[in-house]
Amino acid sequence: MAQQKLEDRVVPDGGVMLVQPSGGGACGQGKAVAVEQTVVQLALPIATAEDPVGSACKAVRDRSRAGRAGAPKAIVTDETSILARMEEVADRVDLAMKKVVANKGAPGPDGMTVGTLREQWPSIAPRLRAALLEGTYRLGGIRRVMIPKAGGGQRGLGIPNVIDRVVMEAVRQVLEPLFEPTFHPSSHGFRPGRSCHTAITEAKQHVRDGHEWVVDVDLEKFFDRVNHQRLTARLAQRVDEALRG
Repeated sequence: MAQQKLEDRVVPDGGVMLVQPSGGGACGQGKAVAVEQTVVQLALPIATAEDPVGSACKAVRDRSRAGRAGAPKAIVTDETSILARMEEVADRVDLAMKKVVANKGAPGPDGMTVGTLREQWPSIAPRLRAALLEGTYRLGGIRRVMIPKAGGGQRGLGIPNVIDRVVMEAVRQVLEPLFEPTFHPSSHGFRPGRSCHTAITEAKQHVRDGHEWVVDVDLEKFFDRVNHQRLTARLAQRVDEALRG
């Protein structure tokens, strides 16, 4: 069966992405429409290119259930370390929600606004945390919007559902400390404490140092062309290395 475009996928019943397991299917199979990349694939080495939603995901879910049932804590293993990382994500959803609400932004395909998210958060938050720890959370659809570019043409924007933006923000808070120290010092885009202004300041310093040329490098449509499977595999590898210390 041909795969449906990501921006065309929708989540039924008002866009609730808290999937309840259905038993004998794949990890996290349930009511919501599954998409190719789950939060565990993007954020944690639970899934790999060889086993995207298989045994590792099940191991974390089983261990989470055992912990809630009062089972004694085992010696730390890869699965417990991974679960600890996911617990960090789950612990940050309240802070992430406030960040998403402060950023405002348009609703995704499910139509939920940031105002509605804030009002319904007391009931959404516990279900979201449970879905993250159970490994049953799945991203919803993406609303595609075209906006004009200053130099002509249009730029495509993908607008996720607000709940997905909360999870993405929580994941960012957990992953950023692992990756930020490894970035090039002259990289100024989308990094904490950096902006166009810091890039200009660095360029001015190069001129004062006697250099006559400043080169601005940009990769056009990088995320449209990058191999996403390889990218997420490398991301998982780096997180796995951090978990192993």
